[in-house]
Amino acid sequence: MNLFSKTALTGAALALALSTSAFAQSKMVGGAEMLPTKNIVENAMNSKDHTTLVAAVKAAGLVETLSGKGPFTVFAPTNAAFAKLPAGTVDNLVKPENKATLTKILTCHVVPVAAMSTAIAKMIKDDGGMHKVKTVGGCTLTVKMMGDKIQIVDEKGSTATVTIADVKQSNGVIHVIDTVLLPAS
Repeated sequence: MNLFSKTALTGAALALALSTSAFAQSKMVGGAEMLPTKNIVENAMNSKDHTTLVAAVKAAGLVETLSGKGPFTVFAPTNAAFAKLPAGTVDNLVKPENKATLTKILTCHVVPVAAMSTAIAKMIKDDGGMHKVKTVGGCTLTVKMMGDKIQIVDEKGSTATVTIADVKQSNGVIHVIDTVLLPAS
C-alpha cells in the first residue's frame, strides 16, 4: 500500500469516526432525531411530544428569539406536561390578549447559557443540594437532584423532572421536562 492509499484510508476512518460521534450525540425526542446541527425551534418542531410547546412559542412570538444565536438552555415541557394544567388553560393562554402572560411563562423555561446536565448537577452539589437559576423571564427556579434525575422547582412550588437530558442544539441545549414551570404571578 502506498502513502497516498494509507492517507486516504486514514482520512476515511477519521471521517467515519467523526460522523459516528456526531450521530451518537443526537437523541430521539418525540419520535424524531434531534440533530445538534439544528436550532431549538427546528428540532422542537419535529418532536410529536412538543406540538403544544411549539404552538405556544409561535403564539408568543418567540420563534425568532429561540432560533437565534443563543446559547440557551430550554426546559421543554411535553404535551403531557401542558395537559396537566387545568382544562382550558392552554387555549386561553394562546389568545392574543394573553400574549404577555404566555411569554412570561415560556421565558421562565429559558436560561441564557447552554448548561448540560453534568454542569447543573455540579452546581447543585457545590451549593449543598440545591441551586438557584435565574431565567430569561425573570423567574428564579431551584434545581435539585432526586436520585440521578434533575428536578426543577418553580416559583409556585411545583416540581418538574428532567425526563430526557442533554439534547444538544446548534444554539444551546434542551432538557425535556414533565411539568410546566410557572412564575409566582
